[in-house]
Amino acid sequence: MTTAAVDDVSSDHGTGGARGSVGGGRAFAWLLVITGAMGLLAAWVITIDKFKLLEDPNFTPGCSLNPIVSCGNIMKSEQASVFGFPNPMLGLVAYGVVIAVGVSLLAGARFPRWYWLVFNAGTLFGVVFCAWLTYQSLYNINSLCLWCCLAWVGTIVMFWFVTAHNVRNGLLPAPNWLRGFLDEFTWVLPVLHIGIIGMLILTRWWDFWTS
Repeated sequence: MTTAAVDDVSSDHGTGGARGSVGGGRAFAWLLVITGAMGLLAAWVITIDKFKLLEDPNFTPGCSLNPIVSCGNIMKSEQASVFGFPNPMLGLVAYGVVIAVGVSLLAGARFPRWYWLVFNAGTLFGVVFCAWLTYQSLYNINSLCLWCCLAWVGTIVMFWFVTAHNVRNGLLPAPNWLRGFLDEFTWVLPVLHIGIIGMLILTRWWDFWTS
């Protein structure tokens, strides 16, 4: 990814200051729409398969490819319903909100500081929840869900770019060097984050991948 492309995604054109309403550039808005759509698609598919599994305990989801990549094992686990209902149902709402924010920015919407901070807190909750689910999948459930991975990637990307957006616009306090870094290299953070998860997945089942 070129520096110009990164700037286009992470920069906000015609935005207000920290005390007024703040909007976002078209590339940033599209990033929210795309990452939200990634999570929404994953949540939708998993929700449908979950209902099918409840109707028929012998149902095998299409993404259950082998003993490791097995969405069925994930759906049958206790961790799949942390709040008393299937986790993807929460995603149907949360990722829908992300898409709505992205579409609103494309239409020229601007939001106050509190709105961006609440939105950032929501993405933080999402990325922390995904980290917990990642740990549970790798070390307790011992299975991987491809649709979950799609949602994880979308959540990680949106979190880092929303955080960078807030730092760059003075909505979150940060030293000048950090703002400068985020002006040029915001993309490094989600790449490193996703890369670490990829390495954990690779090493967790190294014998299986290489056999």
